[in-house]
Amino acid sequence: MSQEPVTEELMIELGEQLRAQRLRINLTLDDVARKSGLSINAVRRLESGEGSTLASFVSLLKALNRASWLQTLQPPVTINPLDMLKQRERRKRASKPRGPSKTLQDKE
Repeated sequence: MSQEPVTEELMIELGEQLRAQRLRINLTLDDVARKSGLSINAVRRLESGEGSTLASFVSLLKALNRASWLQTLQPPVTINPLDMLKQRERRKRASKPRGPSKTLQDKE
């Protein structure tokens, strides 16, 4: 039986991803703090999974060039659900009769 991670575990994992991204693009805590307009302690708290405000989180994502991560929370709808229903209603092919049936040749 798998158990979903608790909020604190998810926050720690997210903080680790933020830190990994900062290191990937070779920025120091000070660099990111200046770029995002946050204090070093705020960046440190986010990276350690201690949390902060949503505004701080978004500012940090922008400073790390990862604001696009927010779009993955709700991807744009590319298919209209009503169109899907209309397509489903149209028959694409004929169906075979169900159950055993005999052709004319089988009956003779």
